[in-house]
Amino acid sequence: MKIVRTSFLPFHGFSAVNLLGVLFVHPGVYLSHEMMNHERIHTAQQREMLFVFFYLAYFMEWLVRLPMRGNAYRNISFEREAYANQRNLDYLQSRPHYAWRRYMKRPTHKR
Repeated sequence: MKIVRTSFLPFHGFSAVNLLGVLFVHPGVYLSHEMMNHERIHTAQQREMLFVFFYLAYFMEWLVRLPMRGNAYRNISFEREAYANQRNLDYLQSRPHYAWRRYMKRPTHKR
């Protein structure tokens, strides 16, 4: 995965954004093994959905989750898969294709 350090991307409040398998990171942000694994999971998701369908599905799911309780971004199935497995550095070696589908059901909210 190519890494580009820039002040322009990602948007305020985010440390990194993965666009088409290229990781855009603010200067000075430490890229931990967990963060890199999280972004590699997103790259795998993007590839299996031929990139364009990933972004369409991601945006549509975000729209659906906006009016729901909780954080819409954190409840997107793609993010839930990545966050749930970012500490498992071997996850991508055994990850089934379309594993994000397991995270589609409505998340349980903790108070």
